[in-house]
Amino acid sequence: QVQLVESGGGLVQAGDSLRLSCTTSGRTFSTYAMGWFRQAPGKEREFVAAITWTGRNTTYADSVKGRFTVSRDNAKNMVYLQMNSLKAEDTAVYYCAAKITSWSIESLFSLLYEYDYWGQGTQVTVSS
Repeated sequence: QVQLVESGGGLVQAGDSLRLSCTTSGRTFSTYAMGWFRQAPGKEREFVAAITWTGRNTTYADSVKGRFTVSRDNAKNMVYLQMNSLKAEDTAVYYCAAKITSWSIESLFSLLYEYDYWGQGTQVTVSS
């Protein structure tokens, strides 16, 4: 079984920065493609960012491009989401997700159903 635990959320003001962390346990972390999603009250869960298992490739939702950066440290079984220039509309519960791949697959995944494991989420609230 794979467990994902997010941390780093909180209450900040518009324009501030936060760094979310996601720690994983279970299978070999380095063969997971990872993603970040978020869900605002009354809205569906949406894609935020994704990173390949090597960390060489990333992709972002248009709404966060240029402000958020996803990264990973395979030696520490960690994935991060650096969020800068936060806006009120970034307020949501943020989830990390893991997609089991293989050494030969350098792919990015942006759809909810593609992911195999999910964390419990961490709340990010941005006041304007």
